[in-house]
Amino acid sequence: MARWDPGTQKRLTEAALELYSELGYDQVTVTQIAERAGITRRSYFRYFPDKREVLFSGSERLPAALHQAVLDAADAGTPLSTALAALAEAGVQLTAHIEHAAERRAVINASAELQERERTKFAAVTAAIGDALHQRGTEPRSARLAAQIAALIFQNAFDQWLDAGEQADFATCLEAATASFRETATGATGNHA
Repeated sequence: MARWDPGTQKRLTEAALELYSELGYDQVTVTQIAERAGITRRSYFRYFPDKREVLFSGSERLPAALHQAVLDAADAGTPLSTALAALAEAGVQLTAHIEHAAERRAVINASAELQERERTKFAAVTAAIGDALHQRGTEPRSARLAAQIAALIFQNAFDQWLDAGEQADFATCLEAATASFRETATGATGNHA
């Protein structure tokens, strides 16, 4: 096998997901992941710093991508509507390129350590959205609140997409999550972003 085989990272991710699903996150070692992927333990660390990060590979790019999407979005009237429009487009692109999302979610939901890492990622996404809204001229507190709401709706839409077996249209899931939020917040039905 080539030293820097381009498929190694994918094999590591798949091996980790299999092992975490079979044995539980806490029971799996880096050595087991590496062996299942056909590499050495030492080689594993060329790709990931620990066994947790194999599940979050690429997520470090998400805040910057969402930040740029919000900056580039057409004005939709309110900071929240603008952020949601940007997240709808970004979410469609994201869901078209991710694999094993449902398995990943199940592993994360079963581990307090991984849930904490997921919250850290969520906080970075929220901050990036808020910063972009502020750069667009929204007052800082309003930008932060709109970002928190938009990120929460985005997360709920992503969960709906996963619950639909990754077959639903993400934009439709985001519209449904937005409508649910508005109904919950205002008590009204039938309002749209």
